[in-house]
Amino acid sequence: MSYNPSKEEIIMAEGVNVRFSGALKTFVEQRSSDNGLYSSVSEYIRDLVRRDYEADEGKKWDWLHNELKPGMDADGSEFVKLEANDVLSEARTRKG
Repeated sequence: MSYNPSKEEIIMAEGVNVRFSGALKTFVEQRSSDNGLYSSVSEYIRDLVRRDYEADEGKKWDWLHNELKPGMDADGSEFVKLEANDVLSEARTRKG
């Protein structure tokens, strides 16, 4: 199975350069050597960025879950029956 980069990855490949020196360079090279976890430095960097992106997205979902949790945990007696037309009417009134 071959890897086909997305359009965004191709664009990034044309515009992003990263340079490492000293201990960081050695560390990156070890991670992407024949004995490392990755076959190339680019693969290693892409994985780091992807993981960071996924962690950031996870934080957003956690925030949303925490915002909705009180409603999900609420007892049915705490809910108020609303009609769609009443909600729309109130929204129009608030909008002015």
